Formats: sequence, C-alpha cells, structure tokens
Amino acid sequence: MTTKLNILNWYVLYTSPRAEKQVKGRIAAQEIEVWLPLHRAPRVWSDRVKIIEIPLFNSYIFVKCKEYELRDLLKIYGVSRIVYYDGKPAVIRQREIDAIKGFLEQAANHTLLVGDEVKILSGSMKNISGKVKKIKKKYLFIYLEQMGVTAKVDLSEIIPVKYLK
Repeated sequence: MTTKLNILNWYVLYTSPRAEKQVKGRIAAQEIEVWLPLHRAPRVWSDRVKIIEIPLFNSYIFVKCKEYELRDLLKIYGVSRIVYYDGKPAVIRQREIDAIKGFLEQAANHTLLVGDEVKILSGSMKNISGKVKKIKKKYLFIYLEQMGVTAKVDLSEIIPVKYLK
C-alpha cells in the first residue's frame, strides 16, 4: 500500500534572488530531479549585446520528489522556502510542466522572417532600425531606409522591434 507521501510529484521551491542556476546544481547533486525553465534573451551592455539564458520564472525552480523529501531541500544553500497552496506544498501536474516545456520550445524555434523590422543594438549604427531582406546562419542583411542602403549585420547585434514595444 502506497501513501500519498511516497508518490513522486513536481513541487515548487522559492530561491534567493538570482541563485536559481546554482540551486539547481546543488539539488541535482542530491540526485533529485530538478528543472529550471530557461529562455534566451538579449542583454545590452554599453559595448556589446549578448544572448543569455535567464530563468522564465525569477526565483522559482521545480523539483520532482516525494513530499517528505521537501523539508531536506530547505537545508540546501539558496533555497528560501517551499511554495504552498491551500496549506500544503503546491503540486504541479505533469501536464503543466509539459505545457511550459512546449511553450519554451515554441519560443526557441520562433525565428526572424524576411520583412520583420529590427533594431541594431551596438556598433556605429547603434539604434538604427531596418527591415530584414535576407537571413543567413550568423548574420542577416537589413535595408536601412534612412540611408538607402542594405547592410550585413551579425544576428547577435540586433533585436526584433516587436520585442521593444
């Protein structure tokens, strides 16, 4: 006879700010299944633009374990608390985890299309926008209407204008 406490479920843990990746590694070292949904986003510095992976939900990670194992996870450095719902640890159904994974997969496969408007994020043409004319693996050609020219630009140097709105 199995009790509810012995069933593997997905639970949510709240972490210290910006500690999600480190906490994920520490929990994985305990041989507990852990998932941190990440998405790629451009980050702009004064001298460059870089696409980095950031958590989809700030300070939240998902663990698949038995309910009685949750308390031990609170001892892991960076774990702040267990997320509760209605007085019990919040259980996330597998179909909800699958839906988030599907969303992330769909978002990752979303690519630029010819005709999309993009903005240049760095270099001598910083903040100039144009329309995509041709797309290659690591760069694209954009038509800069203000100058009446087509320019070759590295993909890491642009962002679709629709993300800026």
